[in-house]
Amino acid sequence: MVYNILVILYFFGVHLGLWFIFKKAGVAPWKSLIPIYNVVVWIKVCGKSWKWYIYFAIPAINVYTFLLMVVETAKVFRRYGFWEQTVAVVLPCVYLPLLGLSKKYVYTDPKDLPPHKISEARDWLDAIVFALVAAVIIRANNFELYRIPSSSMEKSLLVGDRLMVSKVAYGPRVMMTPLSFPLVHNVMPLSHGNTESYLKWIELPYHRFPGFGNVERYDAVVFNYPDGDTMCTAFQSNRSYHDLVREYGRDVVHNNPAQFGEIRVRPVDKRENFIKRCIGLPGEDIQIIDQMVYINGKPLEAPRYVQFTYDVYFNPSCHNPRKALEKAGVSDEDFGTAVLMQQYEGLRAYEIPLPVEMAEQLRQREDVDSVVAVVYPAGENGQTLFPHADGYQWSVDNFGPVHIPHKGETLHLTLENLPLYMRVISVFENNTLEVRNGKIFINGNETDTYTCKMDYYWMMGDNRHNSADSRYWGFVPEDHVVGKASRVIFSKDKDSGKIRWNRVMRKASKID
Repeated sequence: MVYNILVILYFFGVHLGLWFIFKKAGVAPWKSLIPIYNVVVWIKVCGKSWKWYIYFAIPAINVYTFLLMVVETAKVFRRYGFWEQTVAVVLPCVYLPLLGLSKKYVYTDPKDLPPHKISEARDWLDAIVFALVAAVIIRANNFELYRIPSSSMEKSLLVGDRLMVSKVAYGPRVMMTPLSFPLVHNVMPLSHGNTESYLKWIELPYHRFPGFGNVERYDAVVFNYPDGDTMCTAFQSNRSYHDLVREYGRDVVHNNPAQFGEIRVRPVDKRENFIKRCIGLPGEDIQIIDQMVYINGKPLEAPRYVQFTYDVYFNPSCHNPRKALEKAGVSDEDFGTAVLMQQYEGLRAYEIPLPVEMAEQLRQREDVDSVVAVVYPAGENGQTLFPHADGYQWSVDNFGPVHIPHKGETLHLTLENLPLYMRVISVFENNTLEVRNGKIFINGNETDTYTCKMDYYWMMGDNRHNSADSRYWGFVPEDHVVGKASRVIFSKDKDSGKIRWNRVMRKASKID
């Protein structure tokens, strides 16, 4: 509610300022209240050309244009100071009313303004400030570019894809850690990951402004890593701190900086960015049986390019298995991993992730003996999977059932199902949770229920056997959602170095 009031005050301040600025310029003030028309009049008041109408019509560019118009408004009042114009760009809702209401500021028709020269250094400084402020606004509220770093979403999204992530699809999220270095996520450049790019002096509560819609099934969603609330600098997001503690023990992890690095606690918006596909929605039950996903007991259609692991056996007539697998779309990275498994695990086959149709194509080759699907039975992965507790002997291919909480839902808690919801209650929704003498205590009160404050989602990678997703760390809270991957803007094959022109402007959330 507070954030919505601030937005209203921001726009009210801008329109109030234009009302009195128009009045000083000899223009009927009511024209400042009519959307689009007020921009046309404003451009004329500042003496700018017709090209500015076009700039205002281009998404993202219009943010930069608006900030420039604020500065151009300052100029027609003969206000040229760098710091004053910087304040105008940062707080136009305050500066424009000041220009319009103060009697000491007099409007001058742009045709009558005397020439005003600025140094080349000042010119560059102005450009940098405008570009920086506009970029921060656009990145936080409109869209952001994101690079696919791993193969967890192949073959739907490929390593080397650069995506446009829409912040307005689900609504822009208020920056929760505002004291941060601009255009940097969580560590400073050239610091080798050792210097955080933000200060935790101010941490704002979660709030999301209205967007074009909600998270839907099959959306490719960018979100902050839910298991990244605490991390080891030696591993970053490659190994979860919580996994390391389970494997080595808390004392070992905290007392061996040479092996594990520094232990850091990160706010929600500064945790690593992940991208997965939304498979389960709030309030649904999800289960995986022999690789088939079931939602509320019904089988779910898989994306066309979903991948599973296959053992590919070549016969002696095949002299170049790499070339055969390359034709099936197998990357150098996956082939290299398969070769290492042959060497160190004694496998005769190449264990390779493949889409179903590519596996079938390999089966048709004369130099291939067989292609066998790898299916992990229940209990195969044990406590390496969510919720990491006794009694949950699941595998990546046989998992669940799990109920996904929704906002306002009251969960009925037992000692048996508590491991599923421990992080929901204690980490994501900031309550104290204890079990004493076989009884559950939340915030010091004995209880067997808990009412959720947020919606939760179940995210999975399309490369099902090579994806650290909800099967490993559980639910994704709504306050971790960054945005929707909308388009592939650019794509380059890291193996061949060639640009994948057929992927440029492809829909990122496409599943067929």
